[in-house]
Amino acid sequence: MTLQEIIDDSKSIVFFGGAGVSTESGIPDFRSVDGLYNQKYDYPPEEILSHTFFVNNTGEFYKFYRDKMLCLDAQPNAAHYKLAELERSGKLKAVVTQNIDGLHQKAGSKNVFELHGSVLRNYCTKCGKFFNAEYMLSSTGIPRCDDCLSIIKPDVVLYEEGLNSNTVNGALNAISNADCLIVAGTSLTVYPAAGFVKYFGGKHFVLINKDKTPLDNAADLVIHGKVGEILSKIKNT
Repeated sequence: MTLQEIIDDSKSIVFFGGAGVSTESGIPDFRSVDGLYNQKYDYPPEEILSHTFFVNNTGEFYKFYRDKMLCLDAQPNAAHYKLAELERSGKLKAVVTQNIDGLHQKAGSKNVFELHGSVLRNYCTKCGKFFNAEYMLSSTGIPRCDDCLSIIKPDVVLYEEGLNSNTVNGALNAISNADCLIVAGTSLTVYPAAGFVKYFGGKHFVLINKDKTPLDNAADLVIHGKVGEILSKIKNT
């Protein structure tokens, strides 16, 4: 079956996406040849984006964070817009994303489970006051609460931190109730998120990614290419 035929045959689609969904919007991924993990900093990105580093080297964390994580000028691409269209038509029930850029919501998607949080939400570590991403980008040094002067932390899941249980439960419930799961733009090597796929027991399992993944052999359809280019060809019947 083609992707179009699978979507036409499905009534309850869940889309599970990774960094490859946002690269067409100009947001760098982590593990590609030119991704963040292969760029040179004083510390490896994996270390910088850990809870321990945030606590012990907060200033260095924010240098990297402002430079590489706050891509506030990025706009949704064809993948984001097509998914929002499919949701409005009632076919797509949920988007589960490992991305933290908020582009799915910017494109119009409503039911989005952000496994790793969002750079658009930031909170004072003491009083809990909310701060938007623009506040973080315009701040200097270590951003502090304008009420209690405590450190602000992005609502992003760092290494060594657990995923939000409500988000996880919502995502797993959506996946387990879907008749079609489209996994796109992810290497399926980051756990626990990569393990979510095993909760799918529906009819159609589709993989879209530039490179091979460990689950290619388990999929009903594998398409190697750019997510936006591929989804943009779908007609919402």
